[in-house]
Amino acid sequence: MKLPENTVIARSKLTQYLLTYKSRNDKSEWLASAGYELENWQILKNDLHHLILSYDAIPTEMTEWGQRYEIRGKLLGPNGKQLSVRTIWMIEKTTGISKFLTMYPDKRSRNDLQVISGSRPAE
Repeated sequence: MKLPENTVIARSKLTQYLLTYKSRNDKSEWLASAGYELENWQILKNDLHHLILSYDAIPTEMTEWGQRYEIRGKLLGPNGKQLSVRTIWMIEKTTGISKFLTMYPDKRSRNDLQVISGSRPAE
């Protein structure tokens, strides 16, 4: 299943969590290796949005807050480097709102996945 086009990707999730250095479980250096920085957080948001339109969301677990989903794919960063990603999403039980939760490097990357580059042309 595809997540809804209006799935929420909160600015704060990108600018205060993923793209900001954390002493534990930091993802900012990994994202920076592909050119994603605080200054261009909108590119990451756009690329994540294209990810939900391009790949199926696989249900992973039902929590007290809602159904979680996983989408694995590849992003083409602003500097042209590919990142294999594992993204986690949720559809809230009480509101029905779908939203982005987090992302990780996908260590079990599949070579058959297309690269998502948002509005930038794929190379």
